[in-house]
Amino acid sequence: MADLEIRNLHVRAGEKNILRGVDLAVERGEIHALMGPNGSGKSTLANAVMGHPGLEVTEGQILFRGEDVTEADPDERARMGLFLAFQYPVAVPGVTVTKYLRTVLNAHRESRGEEAIPLKEFRQTVEAAMKLTNVPREFSSRYLNEGFSGGEKKRMEILQLALQKPSMAVLDETDSGLDIDALRVVANGVNAVAGPDMGVLIITHYQRILHLVQPSHVHVMYQGRIVREGGPELVDQLEAKGYGWITDEIEAAA
Repeated sequence: MADLEIRNLHVRAGEKNILRGVDLAVERGEIHALMGPNGSGKSTLANAVMGHPGLEVTEGQILFRGEDVTEADPDERARMGLFLAFQYPVAVPGVTVTKYLRTVLNAHRESRGEEAIPLKEFRQTVEAAMKLTNVPREFSSRYLNEGFSGGEKKRMEILQLALQKPSMAVLDETDSGLDIDALRVVANGVNAVAGPDMGVLIITHYQRILHLVQPSHVHVMYQGRIVREGGPELVDQLEAKGYGWITDEIEAAA
């Protein structure tokens, strides 16, 4: 069984059915890309995986490391080792980056039955993660995401990823709104953190980040379903031909 397994997932937001039977499996050590045109349901899938309270699962299951987490609270999923990097990270005025990161680390330690992280160890751990993900040390004293540029917010997400070291990371359009330099920094951070103990699902409708973070599997979503799957070569096909050839085939077969 895959570490993250999504079976026949149907999800509704309000009165609108968005996901219409998604099947997807991601193992640790793999990098998967989920692509598709705007409005196809990619971000809804990311939020459903983490248990967004505004979404209703009407059918299907989400399993993580063999356990059904379809009804689990978001914090429970996070403590189990699921991580979501948000498309639009929010600012938290009055809470410094240092305080936030220490709170997160201690929450994970508590869930493992460990004591709070000693201050010296915390500083060393954060400094190492900042160096790995190219986040300046002066970020530590700033309020979380307040006044941050789009690129700085996304780098903060990757810093959290490096610190938490989850079993499964879902990156929801981490590349959106980034110039090429910021994109390269974020992609280098992902590559530095990813490894055999972490599965990664990158959600994007651009190809450019996938030239910097190489996926092992590529999935295309359209109208709430995964309609095409392949390897890295599928990224090149989409770059050359767009999504039209896929959507035309689906609509012709309907």
